[in-house]
Amino acid sequence: QVQLVESGGGLVQPGGSLRLSCAASGSIFSPNVMNWYRQAPGKEREWVASINSGSTTNYAASVKGRFTISRDNAKNTMYLQMNSLKLEDTAVYYCKVFVVTQGRDYWGKGTLVTVSS
Repeated sequence: QVQLVESGGGLVQPGGSLRLSCAASGSIFSPNVMNWYRQAPGKEREWVASINSGSTTNYAASVKGRFTISRDNAKNTMYLQMNSLKLEDTAVYYCKVFVVTQGRDYWGKGTLVTVSS
């Protein structure tokens, strides 16, 4: 089993920054792909960014250039540095890991990011 716990959410003004963390515990084996998703009020959950075991990254167009995904394999932790935050970045942010050898996803419970003046 894998457990994922997100942290770092909160209230921030437009233009501000936040750093989210996703700590993983349990049977996380490489190779795997770690992702951030978000769900805004009244909207469907959307993919934000991903990073694989080799640290190759991908971003949604809406966050590219503003968000940076990274991981510390020794700590089994993934991060999302969010800069130049906009009102439309307000959402619950979830981390997800796909463990290749198990062929399945694991999800965290989310952390709320509110961008408001």
